[in-house]
Amino acid sequence: MRIYSRRTVALVIALAALVAARADSGTTAYDFLKVTPSSHVYGLGGHNITIIDDDINLVEQNPALLGPEFDHQVGLNYMKYIGSTNFMGARYGQGIDEHSAFAAGIQYYGYGNLDGYDETGTPTGTFSASDISFSLTYSHDIAANLRGGITLKYLYSKYDEYTAGAIAADLGINYYNPDNDLSLSAVVSNLGGQVKKFNDKKDNLPWDVQLGYSQLLGSSPFRLSITAWNLRKWHLPYYEPADKNNASSDLVKKDKFGSNLLRHLVFGLEFLPQDNMYIGLGYNYKVRTDMSTYNRNFLSGLSIGAGLKVKSFGFGVALAQPHTGATTFMFNLTTSIGELLK
Repeated sequence: MRIYSRRTVALVIALAALVAARADSGTTAYDFLKVTPSSHVYGLGGHNITIIDDDINLVEQNPALLGPEFDHQVGLNYMKYIGSTNFMGARYGQGIDEHSAFAAGIQYYGYGNLDGYDETGTPTGTFSASDISFSLTYSHDIAANLRGGITLKYLYSKYDEYTAGAIAADLGINYYNPDNDLSLSAVVSNLGGQVKKFNDKKDNLPWDVQLGYSQLLGSSPFRLSITAWNLRKWHLPYYEPADKNNASSDLVKKDKFGSNLLRHLVFGLEFLPQDNMYIGLGYNYKVRTDMSTYNRNFLSGLSIGAGLKVKSFGFGVALAQPHTGATTFMFNLTTSIGELLK
């Protein structure tokens, strides 16, 4: 039985009120936080807060997915993103007692060498740019089948000689019924604000509200996931050329009910032939429609992933092609230090 902790919930509520007050007017930055380091999630469309699996990389999406079952587990991730961009990171989990756990992680986002120019357009040479996220996660069983969690993050950015820093928090809750493999979650992510600016201009974090559902389809080996994200606002318009045969034609705004609804939803379907294996397919309509007609193909918005656990090691891979000029690849590795030492 999971137990209720008044001290834990009081801490979460107080922190939520504090960080929400920081997320006020200003421009949005730190969009690298929207890219998951989990190959399992990336293969299911890039957003998923409900998947229950023996993979500590999933904790990044929802701190309530952490638990003592991840005791001494290490997760590593690498992603070849668009252009010369490379992401990588590591996460470690440890149980505190039978009802709570903590995890620590670091994630690096490197954008390679970029060409620099001054205000007159004169080249100034190349420079590097990167972001780093340091995180601490705590979770606790609130009641039977119900778990809550919180992740605190420090974000450090360095672009050429300019630096900035921010503090963020993710709050999550998960209900899981193992009898029918039903998982329901709610997450408020990236609440917080900058503690050091690049200049006098304030940049807000891309905080978000998400809801999620996952469940096996009857007695079949298929699991369906639906994740609703970007729930802070309903209208998510996009633009298409008025003449699809002419790239330079005027753009037409698309803002109908159906398109707005679909741009809030990410769909994932998994085939689970065994307990230690999955093959997943995801569809993200927003990713597809964010690309213009000339920058997307049939695969835009689709992603595929697979995972396998062999003895003490878990492996995961995922592929996606957001637009015609970019194929992205992600690899995950997990292992339990405790099992290795046996």
